[in-house]
Amino acid sequence: MILAKKLSHNFNKRDDDGNVVEVIHALKDVDLEVRAGEFIAVLGHNGSGKSTLAKHINALLFPSDGEVVIDGMDTRDAASLWKIRQEAGMVFQNPDNQIIGQVVEEDVGFGPENMGVPTPEIWERVEESLRIVGMLEHRKKSPNHLSGGQKQRVSIAGVIAMHPRCIIMDEPTAMLDPGGRKEVIRAARALNQVEGITIILITHYMDEAIYADRVFVMDGGEVRMSGTPREVFSRVKEMKALHLDVPQVTLLADELKKRGLSLPDGILTDQELAAALGLEAGAGKA
Repeated sequence: MILAKKLSHNFNKRDDDGNVVEVIHALKDVDLEVRAGEFIAVLGHNGSGKSTLAKHINALLFPSDGEVVIDGMDTRDAASLWKIRQEAGMVFQNPDNQIIGQVVEEDVGFGPENMGVPTPEIWERVEESLRIVGMLEHRKKSPNHLSGGQKQRVSIAGVIAMHPRCIIMDEPTAMLDPGGRKEVIRAARALNQVEGITIILITHYMDEAIYADRVFVMDGGEVRMSGTPREVFSRVKEMKALHLDVPQVTLLADELKKRGLSLPDGILTDQELAAALGLEAGAGKA
């Protein structure tokens, strides 16, 4: 579905006269392969290159070097841009920047309308998309009356209505409260597991990445680590060296291991830790 080979991207920093004074290497020789139907999380601190990578998948940016291919289409091919952006939809940080309609259902139908979809089918897509994200009962409301999490779900519905094969979510929960974050991640998981849509989740919340099939950790424009969430988060020391956290329960399990408890690597949930401690306690009594 997505293939990046030796992808590099440079930004030129200019002075007041327009002269290039510095070249910023936002991405450096990134290799990435994503299969259709996967849920991928991309982690990294601010400036690591993860949002720049996201914009390449949607062909909002083009490689300075290397290539990006989406479903067989090279992003540098101008003739393929419209098709690529239909297949790879984008959800941004701030839903207020993406919502333009005065009524929820009108906003969701905006994309298909611009694509020339016949009116009866637009309304079918609107209803289908709002049902998928659990917002159908709010279809007649003004977005101004919705919570942050609800607005973001409307933004996602607007992308779904264009029938993409892949949705890139660029830190979609960064501006939301914990309740809103849960709503959005729940919707993302449903899109992936029920609808079979490929999800690329850009985030700096480690607990959101535990649901991914694979995790890519970026730093300085490069992919420094990759693997399943269990494989990546078990490398606590390496994550800390990159100034990144791991899920709190994973960190707790790591500290308990240092104090002599025999626990498996890469514990990701409270339930896993509780089960492991139960086995440990039983073994101790024996």
